[in-house]
Amino acid sequence: MADQLTVAGVVATPVKHTITSEGLDVSQFRLASSNRRFDTATRSWVDGETNWYTIVAFRHLAANLAASLDKGQRVLVTGRLRVRDWRSDDKKGTSVEIVADAVGHDLAWGTARFTRTPRASTGPAAAEDPAPVGDPSEASAAEAFPEDAREPAAVPF
Repeated sequence: MADQLTVAGVVATPVKHTITSEGLDVSQFRLASSNRRFDTATRSWVDGETNWYTIVAFRHLAANLAASLDKGQRVLVTGRLRVRDWRSDDKKGTSVEIVADAVGHDLAWGTARFTRTPRASTGPAAAEDPAPVGDPSEASAAEAFPEDAREPAAVPF
């Protein structure tokens, strides 16, 4: 069973996005995560050690990562921890990866605007080709409600 964890950190490398020969989207980047603490003796903030993770994502998440993240941005990553030992010629080491289930910008450090990506569908409903979410040609949300429901109701508290 894989360990589930959430890590906050800084995107340390550009996102590397590839598509396998089977058509699977794969993205990866390195994440640097460090702790800071207040040292009462010196009355200043002190940086702790940095933990380095390789973040790997697949399918739609991989494609969205490539379009959304840049080096230096602060993010939150939730996923499954995968620790593996490796050996190459005379070198050996340990690889610490997180297979991402979700990735988002850390809003404690800035703002973001979410844009939903359309998904390719299969089956009979796909032939209808609905307008994409956020398409200006769609009727506004206010027009979908009765006239008296367009204004917010008074809240008694």
